[in-house]
Amino acid sequence: MNRIKDRIAVITGSARGIGFSIAESFAAEGATVIILDLFKEAVDEAVAKLISQGYKADGFTGNVTKPDDMEAVFNAVVEKHKTVDILVNNAGITKDNLILRMKEEEWDAVIAVNLKGTFICTQKAFKIMMKQRSGSIINIASVIGLMGNAGQANYAATKGGLIAFTKSCAKEFASRNVRVNAVAPGFIQTEMTSSLPAEVVESYAKAIPLGKMGLPEDVAKLCLFFAADDSTYITGQTLAVDGGLTMY
Repeated sequence: MNRIKDRIAVITGSARGIGFSIAESFAAEGATVIILDLFKEAVDEAVAKLISQGYKADGFTGNVTKPDDMEAVFNAVVEKHKTVDILVNNAGITKDNLILRMKEEEWDAVIAVNLKGTFICTQKAFKIMMKQRSGSIINIASVIGLMGNAGQANYAATKGGLIAFTKSCAKEFASRNVRVNAVAPGFIQTEMTSSLPAEVVESYAKAIPLGKMGLPEDVAKLCLFFAADDSTYITGQTLAVDGGLTMY
């Protein structure tokens, strides 16, 4: 359908899982997707898979928590592809623990990747987008940022923070025609959830009005909507992809 034909889309943490699904969806709509992740082997594999499907893709490695890494990556993307039209801040980690047992390192690590990493990448991308007076930034939050969860105070804090960050950036960037929105996935079937016992998955499904877990493609479809011209009058919004879990 070519809704984002010839646009350059950087997607962090996209060598696998939801990030790769977003990359695949964007590539199918005509974008050149930039796979950005930590490990070269995983990045090369993801890029090769996309190219084998006839899509346009490139790959870079770097740590989103390191400003120098991201400066080098975004400079390299611009040098090779001329610009950045879309940024998806998808890179994220969990280090779950109850508050009384949570180590400071567990708190700091999650804050660094999920929140600081998003700040760094957004800053680098906006410097490019503001000059061309166009762009779309999509932050992958979570329903945990909306409702909290026992044992995930660090993760919830980052995802709630991303929602507030999204609104602040949307207000700052609007005058340059750069839109910023957030997607909040609920329980999504990924490699991580595939190892869960069937009874655990069933218990999750019972809490969801639609009665099932979502798929990575469900998240990708909403990201595509925010990336494309279908949403040119939408900014500062957070939409949950959760089967109705957090409706109010």
